[in-house]
Amino acid sequence: MGSVAVIGVGMIPFGKYPDRGLLDLGWPAVKAAIEDAGIDPKRIEAAYCGSALGGMMAGQRILGRIGLTGIPVTNVENACSSSSTALRQAVMSIEAGAYDIVLVIGAEKLSKFGGGTLPLEEEDWEVSQGMVMPALYAMRAQRYMHDFNLTREQLALVSVKNRRNGAFNSDAQMRKPVTVEEVLASRPIADPFTLLQCCPTGDGAAAIILCSEKVARQFRTDPVFVRASDLTSGKYNPGFRDMTIPEITVRGAAEAYEEAGLGPEDINVAEVHDAFSIAELLYYEAFGFCKHGEAGDMIARGETNIDGRIAVNPSGGLLAKGHPIGATGAAQVVEIVRQLRGQAGERQVPNAKVGLTHATGGGITGFDHGACSIHIFSR
Repeated sequence: MGSVAVIGVGMIPFGKYPDRGLLDLGWPAVKAAIEDAGIDPKRIEAAYCGSALGGMMAGQRILGRIGLTGIPVTNVENACSSSSTALRQAVMSIEAGAYDIVLVIGAEKLSKFGGGTLPLEEEDWEVSQGMVMPALYAMRAQRYMHDFNLTREQLALVSVKNRRNGAFNSDAQMRKPVTVEEVLASRPIADPFTLLQCCPTGDGAAAIILCSEKVARQFRTDPVFVRASDLTSGKYNPGFRDMTIPEITVRGAAEAYEEAGLGPEDINVAEVHDAFSIAELLYYEAFGFCKHGEAGDMIARGETNIDGRIAVNPSGGLLAKGHPIGATGAAQVVEIVRQLRGQAGERQVPNAKVGLTHATGGGITGFDHGACSIHIFSR
């Protein structure tokens, strides 16, 4: 790959916007991406919009507010991977020669549900029995703690690191640093998780402008190139599965590395799907940043800090930046592009040249997760 470039990114601060609808969350992010790219909006030939719970025609509704109508708009739902799946569709459309300049949008308004866990499909068997995402991840954490002697303090370090990073991010929903003691003392949710080890719900939007390599140089001297764009789905397994190994991410990571011609040792900065504290640790191992069972020691040594061996979630991740699910994948790309351009301010990762994004969606019986989208970028 490398024939597709990112020339513009934009997002709104994640949070709760009770008086704004989805379209009024989305259009400012689109406008910011257009301004960042420095292009005439009329140059945009197609749009792909990711939203899991935004209702019908989300992309058309958002673009109608700014008069960007009449172009092909594809709306994508793939749970938490919605906007990263939309990104993959956009990348493929440019690679195929169908378009030169394409817009990707991710938008979601979760505050309309009034709080609590994400609404899942009640026709699913496990959901109908009360399986919600905090409970599922809590089981993964308990199994990992049992098998590898992970301590509660090591688990809490994920939230401490990401809240510290989020304090430097003006787009983050949670911007107050916390200590291990504060994390462990916060309200119990699903043992071993406390409140500060679960991502907040909220609203948000992010946008990306992609173009072919030949067009990118017309607009920027510093385009960021897509080195890999991978989407995979979970494999149905009604029997035993090792809950300490996120099989879909392991498989997707191998595919993305092969496509990019890179390995885990080449990644400088990564935005991974840390919906709960244990998730980030599992993904260290799934991406080959450390061996199976060593994630707790890795974070305790500070290897995933902004100035560590590989910076993970410098934006604050889902735990601090927030997780308006349809917007998350696109927002991860916004962060990586800014990191590779050297525009991340106090959370800038030194010498960031190769970055990775990872968004995965679950919540259905028999699957590790339903979808997983991974992208690798370089400058």
